[in-house]
Amino acid sequence: MKAIFLDKDGTLIDRLPYNVEPRRIRLAAGAGPALRLLVKLDYRLFVVSNQSGIAEGRFPEDAMHVVGDRIADLLFRENLMLDGFYYCPHHPGGTVARYAIDCHCRKPLPGLLLKAAMEHGVDLRSSWMIGDILHDVEAGNRAGCRTILLDNGNESEWRLGPRRIPTRMAPDLYGAAVLIASHENE
Repeated sequence: MKAIFLDKDGTLIDRLPYNVEPRRIRLAAGAGPALRLLVKLDYRLFVVSNQSGIAEGRFPEDAMHVVGDRIADLLFRENLMLDGFYYCPHHPGGTVARYAIDCHCRKPLPGLLLKAAMEHGVDLRSSWMIGDILHDVEAGNRAGCRTILLDNGNESEWRLGPRRIPTRMAPDLYGAAVLIASHENE
């Protein structure tokens, strides 16, 4: 099985920091057509997201279930579904002790992608990680995926390195889907 691993905020949905209010969660422009194109190419869809707001005490971990349900509902309206919703609640600088740790699941480490791959039988070399910051790219590269950086203005650090170079860049999720489709036809 091949997969598309999607960062959540700024990639799949509009970027509103620490937003867990369902009414304010909206799919990014062009996300529905983009994901339908990828599903037609036999890709399975997974969200992999850092959620430091849990470790920082901004919202409880239970809020992620509501967020996941809202995203599932929005995708259902687009005749789509996620195969998995994975998030990291940790941050070493957090204020909630049980989440204020270093872990292997927080991007740029590949733990979320590796867990999804193991649980669902994903072939990582045939898969793509799409995200809006270089931590997403590094996580995908570390996992063995091809990667696409959405150049939508959300990356603010631009700390480059050998694992932080994307396979391709696109302006948005639909542009990323078109690039992946063209790669399939090569």
